[in-house]
Amino acid sequence: MQVGPILLYVIGIAIFCAMDAVMKQLVLTNPALMATFWRYVMAVTFTLFFWVQAGRPRITREMLPVHGLRGVIIALSAFLFFWSLGQLPLAQAVTIAFIAPLMVPPLASLILKERMQAGSVVAGFIGFAGVLVAVGFDPSAQSRQQLLGVGAVLVSAGTYALSVVLMRMRAARDGPAVVSLLGAGVPALVLLPFLFTLVPPAQILPRGVDWGWVLLAGSLGAIALQFLARAYAAVQAQALAPFEYSALFWAALFGWLFFAEPVSLRTWAGAAIIAAACLWQARRAAIPAPSSPAA
Repeated sequence: MQVGPILLYVIGIAIFCAMDAVMKQLVLTNPALMATFWRYVMAVTFTLFFWVQAGRPRITREMLPVHGLRGVIIALSAFLFFWSLGQLPLAQAVTIAFIAPLMVPPLASLILKERMQAGSVVAGFIGFAGVLVAVGFDPSAQSRQQLLGVGAVLVSAGTYALSVVLMRMRAARDGPAVVSLLGAGVPALVLLPFLFTLVPPAQILPRGVDWGWVLLAGSLGAIALQFLARAYAAVQAQALAPFEYSALFWAALFGWLFFAEPVSLRTWAGAAIIAAACLWQARRAAIPAPSSPAA
């Protein structure tokens, strides 16, 4: 595997972390369901542009079952994660969500029949060890609401891992433009009836400056998805999964820039472990497997 898809993936993760910071700002003063819905509506606008630029590739009936299922899963995953941002600190929510890469290899093996690679699994565990070093978590010290937030993140991580595997299933066949467009449009449609039934009428529309935040979140999400879809079209899902941990660097940076969150030595120690796991995985990915001897 070439290092190019890894770079695309890391850039995509960085942009997604910026989007998380924007969504954190939104859910502090708005219902998470409203913020999630409008984030996807805005994303549709930008993914439509990418789709047109790609020559308007056909969306066929054969594509819809997997993309429809993926859209439902994305909607659930996004809502739970964004809701958790109102219950937990950003760094803690992002950290707990890092269990998702550990779920990708077994799901990819089960659904896509990808061969489990020991190196990818080991890199994932090393990266998660770095997360545990960077941000500790003591359940006994959490309130009931915080524990609900933790549960929401855990379910969100599992559904996110499943959506990643489904993206891998269709990315190479359908192309990034279709994957991005349906990855934004279907969740918006799924969330629409819940928006009108569960959110008070006065809070269905963003207000004032919140329109700008929603627009920014949608654009960042659409752009990030383009990078991820291109990476998944090139390589196996489990090969990229450990690089999800690079989000710790970006979460620390955006937390410091936008929320004045301090970055401790413990965080940097965990980041060093994560970096080592990512670099090791990158080196493994860049070295081609030896050819089988001729029969």
